[in-house]
Amino acid sequence: MSAKEDRIREFAYQIWESEGKPHGQAKRHWEMATKLVDAEQSPGKTAPKRVSKPKAAAGEPAPAAPIKPRTSKAAPKADAEKPALLKPAKAPAKAKPSTTAKPAAKKPKA
Repeated sequence: MSAKEDRIREFAYQIWESEGKPHGQAKRHWEMATKLVDAEQSPGKTAPKRVSKPKAAAGEPAPAAPIKPRTSKAAPKADAEKPALLKPAKAPAKAKPSTTAKPAAKKPKA
């Protein structure tokens, strides 16, 4: 077995384990592992690395960031409608005693 096949086998096994060891997914896991190994071996096709900005020399001060003006909240318009005054809530009505009679309890049959 070649080193590439060994690496694919390792990746496929890790994928299988990470998915909870499902049954019948070996082909899909092998294809995923093959893509991972191919991407690993071809560095030209990987995502570009993030390039850091050059640091200032020891004697030079760092350039200041541009200052943005603060935005203030807009003042409420004087002619804007004011909400209507809320009326106090009415007290809930008292519960009235029930006028219906309760059904009589049934007597057990002998």
